[in-house]
Amino acid sequence: MIEQIKNKAIGEWESISTEVRPSASKNEDGSLKPFYLKRYFSLLPDDQFSLEILNYADPYGTIPLAKISLKGHVEWQGNHPIAEGAQKVDFSADEAYEVTPLIHNFTDVLNTLAKENFDVWETGKPQSILRKKFLPFGLEEGQVFKEYDLIYVSNDLMFWGARNVDGRGFDTEANRPTNLQIPMKRK
Repeated sequence: MIEQIKNKAIGEWESISTEVRPSASKNEDGSLKPFYLKRYFSLLPDDQFSLEILNYADPYGTIPLAKISLKGHVEWQGNHPIAEGAQKVDFSADEAYEVTPLIHNFTDVLNTLAKENFDVWETGKPQSILRKKFLPFGLEEGQVFKEYDLIYVSNDLMFWGARNVDGRGFDTEANRPTNLQIPMKRK
């Protein structure tokens, strides 16, 4: 059964529209800042993946802030109780992890918060953050970014887990999602 699910999931997927998620950052009033994005995901044979995330400043996806590119491996961990056929998966960005600022304001933020072991950040120029300390994402030196997530494929839609409402990431098994988020469509 797991091989059938993997085979259904192999391919290219993209966001249906701009998505909104809670971020770990807060507004001055204590409410969570929204995080707008579009995802472009490829699941390859041999449990490899590539993911490109375009972050936006607005809910309509008209003001791009940054592009995040990840490549790595998927570990299939077994059934997830959210839906029949859903699978627990762990994504490890162990091959590539790049950030490209796409607007000057974000470039300025990176030049303030992410100077150590980086070239000067330039708008439109990617830099690798793989295994580097990267304060904006809470990454420590030598750390491989890993998320404890899920995959559920229904028809030509791929669902991952919905972000925790308090903005927590999927950085531990205990934080693995328990709900489905807006799906991606097959390209």
